[in-house]
Amino acid sequence: MMNLQVQIDQHSGFCFGVVYAIEMAEEILDEQGYLYCLGDIVHNDEEVNRLTKKGLKIINHDELQVLKNEKVLIRAHGEPPSTYELSIKNNLILIDASCPVVLKLQNRIKNSFDKDETIYIYGKHGHAEVVGLLGQTNNKAVVFQDISELDLPSLPKSLTLYSQTTKSTDKFYEINQILKENGITVNTNDTICRQVSNRDKELRAFAEKFDKIVFVSGTKSSNGKVLYNVCKDKNPNTYFVSNQEQVNPTWFSPNDTVGICGATSTPMWLMEQVKERLGTF
Repeated sequence: MMNLQVQIDQHSGFCFGVVYAIEMAEEILDEQGYLYCLGDIVHNDEEVNRLTKKGLKIINHDELQVLKNEKVLIRAHGEPPSTYELSIKNNLILIDASCPVVLKLQNRIKNSFDKDETIYIYGKHGHAEVVGLLGQTNNKAVVFQDISELDLPSLPKSLTLYSQTTKSTDKFYEINQILKENGITVNTNDTICRQVSNRDKELRAFAEKFDKIVFVSGTKSSNGKVLYNVCKDKNPNTYFVSNQEQVNPTWFSPNDTVGICGATSTPMWLMEQVKERLGTF
């Protein structure tokens, strides 16, 4: 036995938006035994599999087009106006679990669009939240993942800047500064969720305390990629896993201290499973 000293980061795990969506889903699953959900309820395959076994049916937008007279869960990422319009047409009851932070952002973008502002959104192309944000502008806003995607000399001299809620605060303000240095007047809207962004600092402190870090996250999680890199930056001995089977005993030495942490889409039960596996080494 390696006698590993293992601790789970108590700040890791679901953010309140995901907790809200999953609690709503489980309540209806307990009542009627099944529930449709538009897209993965959370970007974590293990949690999706757990809920699928309870009766959650994941559907895409094409399948939603032909679904009628059913309840459909809107996940924390939110949806564009077209989804709500379709629900009326198809007599669907929407169980809206959109995160309040995302809803507030959608409203702010809609207000900017109604004022004919030129809107740029720092976010991941095709991400569910970003699709919902774009929908507030009739898909006219410009989405970019990195400042290198923008041709700075040809940008408008004045623009309104927003961000996907789970992006890095530091990166957002770095982009804001670059735009201003290039003579662009920026109406800056910091719309990053602080429950997510504050984890940057918490994880930096956590990662430094251990010999090794096991970061648990689904591969589809944008937030997971960001926070994994935060840990890796502070502790090079950081390993990314999506479940306990992926934990490799060769990563560790006898008597290592090991910290387990995860994304805002990582369930605590999954981190507990990783801890149990480490206890077998």
